[in-house]
Amino acid sequence: MLLQAIGAALPAALAIALSPFPLVGIVLILAGRRGRRNGPVFAIGWVVGLTIVAVIVLTVFHGASDPDSPSSAIADWLRVIGGVALIAAGARKWRARPRGDDEVEPPRWMASLDDASVGRAAILGAALSGANPKNLVLAAAATTAIIETGVHGPDLTVAVVVFLVVASSTVIGAVVLHLLGGARAAGFLDSVRGFMVANNTAIMVVILILIGANVLGSGLEGLGR
Repeated sequence: MLLQAIGAALPAALAIALSPFPLVGIVLILAGRRGRRNGPVFAIGWVVGLTIVAVIVLTVFHGASDPDSPSSAIADWLRVIGGVALIAAGARKWRARPRGDDEVEPPRWMASLDDASVGRAAILGAALSGANPKNLVLAAAATTAIIETGVHGPDLTVAVVVFLVVASSTVIGAVVLHLLGGARAAGFLDSVRGFMVANNTAIMVVILILIGANVLGSGLEGLGR
């Protein structure tokens, strides 16, 4: 049952981990003058943001392990709504994609990341993980899926921790690589940043539509039980 719970959360965890902008943000922070300090702080904020969402969902939908409970029905409807929202966001992003020689405007939050304060780095990490609408839907869907497998006690904790680790793996990995890898790691991370920026639209459209379809399908499956 533990493996089933972990497997149920993996698609959403990977979708969160592979989101372009958090990776771009952490690389910019690490490349800044205070990178060795702000990078780990950003990563801590990222994990805390996801943890808060998971704890809230565990508290509100703890009864969803019973497929006949009101909590389960509400969770299924929310998944349907969230899945449709993710698919719509993917379609909207594709329609608004840069064309030809259009210049891509970076998000405002990326400004001045190279000299951000400790507080700003922590808040930004938490906001990009827990307050980001896409990640909020994905984290809530993953946690609900874990609950619905029926795991309890230590197994429930382990499944949620695995979700958090996988969802945070790219951000934490970038920080560790920067701290241990020196100049070579900095060059690699900058190439990753460039790839993510150049292919942001395609990556996000694929993630939003595929994961949105997965979340929607899970919700419809639950309602059809």
